Amino acid sequence: MASSTIHPTVASSWLRSPNFDLTFIGLPLILALLSGIAVVTHPHLFYFILMVDLWILGYHHVISTYTRLCFDKKSYQQHKFLILYLPFIVFAATIALAFSFGIWLIFTIYLYWQWFHYTRQSWGISQVYRRKSNGTVSESLWVTQAAFYLLPFWGIVYRSWQAPEKFLGTKIWVIPTPEFLVYLTGIAAIGSILIWGYQRIRAFAQGQGSVPHTLYMLSHWCIFGTGYLLIEDITFGWLVINIWHNAQYIFFVWLFNTNRFKNGIDDKARFLSMISQPKMWWAYLVVCLAITTILYTGLNSSKEIFLALGIPSMIVIYQTINFHHYIVDALIWKARKKPMQKTMGLS
Repeated sequence: MASSTIHPTVASSWLRSPNFDLTFIGLPLILALLSGIAVVTHPHLFYFILMVDLWILGYHHVISTYTRLCFDKKSYQQHKFLILYLPFIVFAATIALAFSFGIWLIFTIYLYWQWFHYTRQSWGISQVYRRKSNGTVSESLWVTQAAFYLLPFWGIVYRSWQAPEKFLGTKIWVIPTPEFLVYLTGIAAIGSILIWGYQRIRAFAQGQGSVPHTLYMLSHWCIFGTGYLLIEDITFGWLVINIWHNAQYIFFVWLFNTNRFKNGIDDKARFLSMISQPKMWWAYLVVCLAITTILYTGLNSSKEIFLALGIPSMIVIYQTINFHHYIVDALIWKARKKPMQKTMGLS
């Protein structure tokens, strides 16, 4: 007979606390969905919402990465190559592709790479929740992986089948995709989610399962389903996922820094540890937003300089920043790495 008593570790599987985690999971989801509703029902609001997203969330989420890379001497020494050399390598590759093939190729790469990046970030967070569950997540990892990845894969297959001529106002090329593949991936995605859902419900009935992990998985499917499948316009759908991704990332980096300095001010990282104290969250935001404003205002005012140097578009600069960010994130946020596990308190 199944036990009706919830496993004692279920209640302790939050990343920080119920209030924080519900905000972390819920607020980006709500912001993204409301933005999607706004641009679908009132398309003229797109550029306004996009600008707010970029200045408050998008640029900020890129800059917040550097609190992990170079806000203290130890981190700077550890990540010197990523800070000083990798940006120029990525820039050289990006501008070479732009000159050789055109801006359309840069946007095509961005379409597929951002899909992969957003999916992988979401998977990483889901793995943090899984490891935080202290064994109460009982379904096999391959079932979770199938359920998690197949819906985003269905989404990008659907977008490829749609074959839109433009993305973010720029011509792109998509991978030729037959219609039967859209149906096949859709059936596989829905089937895997149903299997996962059955196993999770059974786990809860047995006093197992993780409420935070379950809520996060549901938010993941909701966002990717909305952004890639429910919203017809590829750019409007991208905006939904972009807002969710940016807001989520800002929360997570702050959480990481707060956990890292949970014992108080560290003399070896005095500034970062000071603004990373829970009561100093406002200072952390002000610092990141100030750096964001200075850097991106400087970039926007340097358009003529870049044109004089023969750089065809600011798109190259911004996509260099994006591509560099994707590579860095893939290297520094792996849940299986010991330092990450120690900081986040993962089993």
